[in-house]
Amino acid sequence: MKIRLPWMNRRDRNRWKATQNVGQLGGLMALWLEGHIASWPGYQPNWGPDEETRELIPTLAAANRAGYVTIASQPGEDPQTGFDGLIWQQKAAVEGFVRNYDLLCALVDAAENAGLEYEVADTLDTGERGIVVTLRDGRPYTGFGGYIDDVNLRHTIWPGIGSGALNDVFRAVRVTLAASEYGAAAGETVWSTLNAVIARGTANAETVA
Repeated sequence: MKIRLPWMNRRDRNRWKATQNVGQLGGLMALWLEGHIASWPGYQPNWGPDEETRELIPTLAAANRAGYVTIASQPGEDPQTGFDGLIWQQKAAVEGFVRNYDLLCALVDAAENAGLEYEVADTLDTGERGIVVTLRDGRPYTGFGGYIDDVNLRHTIWPGIGSGALNDVFRAVRVTLAASEYGAAAGETVWSTLNAVIARGTANAETVA
């Protein structure tokens, strides 16, 4: 099946198609976050990150370059009335793929020490249910983590990437981190924890088998 990425310029399309591992995906994701690449295959062509995540870009870009290839993130937000007149609550959270074993251990250890919620799953692990990160009128509305089927992984999140990179994604594990409570203040722990892990570095570590 030939994957076409509508409206993505040829240079970007070729860069994604040339990727051969998760590390290269992370490098391109960092460039997309910073505005140096117009499109990410798993997102609206020629659109950058959502406005709510702008302040998180330095942390997310550094995480991607370190080997934590993020596909979803959001800041914590205090309860507020939404467009529908109902009360919305939001936890800070981030989700991504990891192939580096030392980085995986560092993320899990740091999450436990900081009291964060976290989930670690093989890429196609059907047993994972995810973490609820947004409430609407006190009821679960969105979640991070959980099961992603083969079709969505290939054709929604990572369409058009190199075959080597896609194979590497299937060998990776997906790590989701979330604040223990809703709100902006609690959410800062997620980003300070992630920054600390990145700062320690995981150079020359072995990969997840």
